[in-house]
Amino acid sequence: MQYSFLASYLLIVFALWYSRREQFGLEKMILTNSILAMVQLGLLGYALVYLFQMQHPALLLFVLLGMVTFGAYTAKKRAPLGEHSFKIAFFSLGASSGIVFLSMMAFGVIHIVPHEMIPIGGMIIGNALNVYSQSIERFRAEVKNTIETIEGMVALGAPLKEALSFASKASVKASMIPTLNMLQTVGIIHIPGITTGMLLAGADPLKAISYQLAVMYMMVAVALLSAVFSVMFSYRLIVGAAFDKSKS
Repeated sequence: MQYSFLASYLLIVFALWYSRREQFGLEKMILTNSILAMVQLGLLGYALVYLFQMQHPALLLFVLLGMVTFGAYTAKKRAPLGEHSFKIAFFSLGASSGIVFLSMMAFGVIHIVPHEMIPIGGMIIGNALNVYSQSIERFRAEVKNTIETIEGMVALGAPLKEALSFASKASVKASMIPTLNMLQTVGIIHIPGITTGMLLAGADPLKAISYQLAVMYMMVAVALLSAVFSVMFSYRLIVGAAFDKSKS
């Protein structure tokens, strides 16, 4: 095992010192999360040694389902929606990630091998999780701010989905901004992770770039789908809660 990375922990020590000096109050969070990241990535490294030896597609599917399940559990805490939080998050993450995966497999971009399915699956599901959380929170805020308008349109006979059109579009657009900003700055401001990893491994730069582009385009698709599904599956709960608050 390589231990040279420990030298980089001096940067964490510096962050701890500076936070304490300026009284930011971030020392506990920085220390705890930096150690947690080290433990989690260390365990991941050992786990991947065994996961990359799997050959049966059913086992790979089981691993991806495990990622979606954990992502849904995390989303349940980030963007609570009552007793249906986990189910809505699971369907949103699973559907958006599944569509992207199956599409790319059909086009031959992704192959059913562990060293492709697991790392790319982690990136896709992780991005879907972030977009889901942002979309739910923005949609909740939009509904809260426009609840009187929504109630008025519904009272006049407009379908609920039509009354929510502005709020749903605003939440989808807002949750897509980080992903679209990434596309705008890639290759100029930063070199993404996959490209960096492949270049460090000695891969041909053009091959690394083409693979990175495929992954980034997947990120855009899964972000859009995750945002759309999050609104589609949650709007009745969010609007119901907003109606109840407006009447109380």
